[in-house]
Amino acid sequence: MEGIVGLIIQLVAGAVGGNVVGSLAKNLSLGTLGNSLAGIVGGGLGGTVLASLGLGAPGMEGGGMDIGAIIGQVAGGGVGGGILMVIIGVIRKALGK
Repeated sequence: MEGIVGLIIQLVAGAVGGNVVGSLAKNLSLGTLGNSLAGIVGGGLGGTVLASLGLGAPGMEGGGMDIGAIIGQVAGGGVGGGILMVIIGVIRKALGK
């Protein structure tokens, strides 16, 4: 059950990260729904990749729910969501020309 909660934290943080980056980089924004969807996917991927590489907070790879792991999941999900939103925004902008 702790793994599911961690994944949900990463997905929500990814959606928030995607929308924050979308509001800061208006020329790459995909709209609220697009930013959220890209952020959710990026948050799940980003948090999982960081945990599997051992770059997340201690306990993330074991599914622990201490405050360090939660902060690591939020950070990994938010950053992953923002990065994927930017990548998709750049690709969409390049294809639109």
